[in-house]
Amino acid sequence: MPIARSASELAGDVRSGLISPTEVASAYIERVERFNGLLGAFLWFDPDAALAEARQVESRLARGEDLPLAGVPIAVKDNISTRGIPTTCASRILEGYVPPYDATVVERLRLAGAIVFGKTNLDEFAMGGSTETSAFGPSRNPWDLERSPGGSSGGSAAAVAGLLSPAALGSDTGGSIRMPAALCGIVGFKPTYGRCSRYGLVAFGSSLDQIGPMALTVEDAGRIAAAITGHDPRDGTSLDAPPIQPAFERASLRGKRLALPRELSGEALHPAVRSAFLQALDTLRAEGAEVEEVSLPSVRLAVSMYYILAPAEASSNLARFDGIRFGPREGGAGHVEAVERTRGRLFGHEVKTRIMIGTYVLSAGYYEAYYTKAQQARAILREEFRRVLQRCDAVVSPSVPVPAFRIGELSGDPVALKMLDLCTIPANMGGFCAISIPCGLAEGLPVGLQLLGPPMGDEALLETAHAAERALPPIGLPPLN
Repeated sequence: MPIARSASELAGDVRSGLISPTEVASAYIERVERFNGLLGAFLWFDPDAALAEARQVESRLARGEDLPLAGVPIAVKDNISTRGIPTTCASRILEGYVPPYDATVVERLRLAGAIVFGKTNLDEFAMGGSTETSAFGPSRNPWDLERSPGGSSGGSAAAVAGLLSPAALGSDTGGSIRMPAALCGIVGFKPTYGRCSRYGLVAFGSSLDQIGPMALTVEDAGRIAAAITGHDPRDGTSLDAPPIQPAFERASLRGKRLALPRELSGEALHPAVRSAFLQALDTLRAEGAEVEEVSLPSVRLAVSMYYILAPAEASSNLARFDGIRFGPREGGAGHVEAVERTRGRLFGHEVKTRIMIGTYVLSAGYYEAYYTKAQQARAILREEFRRVLQRCDAVVSPSVPVPAFRIGELSGDPVALKMLDLCTIPANMGGFCAISIPCGLAEGLPVGLQLLGPPMGDEALLETAHAAERALPPIGLPPLN
């Protein structure tokens, strides 16, 4: 069976009987067994479990069930709860933890006929931008094994780009779906905050986190979004809105107005990324899109806002990991010493750093100076984008300012690593929907183009991205073989 196929094509062929779910699963199992040792994409993978799910899908199809994702293997980031399957968040503090329940998105994938295809690597507790903070080793970029796939959903991006799985789920707190998707040359979609249930997602920044699909095409991302989105009463932040249902047949760029922020298209970009991005914009203009240059001054502060607010929320969310209820426990003379040793020895450096920053900015005497001001700046940023999106269909920018960097290259410069999220963080700050699509190559490595739309504008954004994807020349597949 040819591996380089979209999830939509696979599901169509399975439903029509041209290929069986077991044949699909077997082909991808062979690929995982061959290449996962190189890529480090999966933290947990069980071929027998995948084949058992495939056989269940076959039985359901034989009963006449309508399964939109019939037989499609979908990898799941390892901070999303999976019943009976380890969920470690790539951290020693959850090593060996097996949840007793599925996240809502996992339930809905299975309901749609997808095969839950292993758990993918990530930065520990989704804190990082390179997958290098994983306690179990980094993932690698299929375009160049010496380079990072980005993060925190780097394992999911590597799995899809390396054709180990036709699609995957990631989580996005400051760009953790879109950034690795861009660096690996695939599609990454972050829905509007609240349109995809967070029930079963291990929380990092609760006002920022959002689950979304990573796939080879925009159509695939839209089909998966249709399956996993919609109201969930188990999630208090879930919007009372129907599932996302794009109408790709009406997708067109003609007459679309795209806002190009000066702050995201100038000197902050690597020259080769800027060149590829501007060439892609010319292609979109030729297809009928209008590109209007705008100024969004607060964007320059977005990274600073994020690294106050996200650690503050993380310091609260990660308080539950104390060695008492989840995962292994380090011994001590009493309760306090046991908790101190467990958290001190089993949390990684990046996680402990963010917990300390978050605790500091929430403490008496500093709350007003840091946390309150960051929330005020966040409100200003959201309003700046809202005004632009009143007259434009989407904000367009590169997804990441640089091409994929070498593993270890930015380890000694944490500020430079954090600045890679400059283009992606605003969508999380405002609760906007956003998507990254491949738009060219820079020095032989993928470049992503980001489109950001208004809250609840997911369908229109996906349709615009689909039209842009059709207009742009394909970048091809990575050299992994």
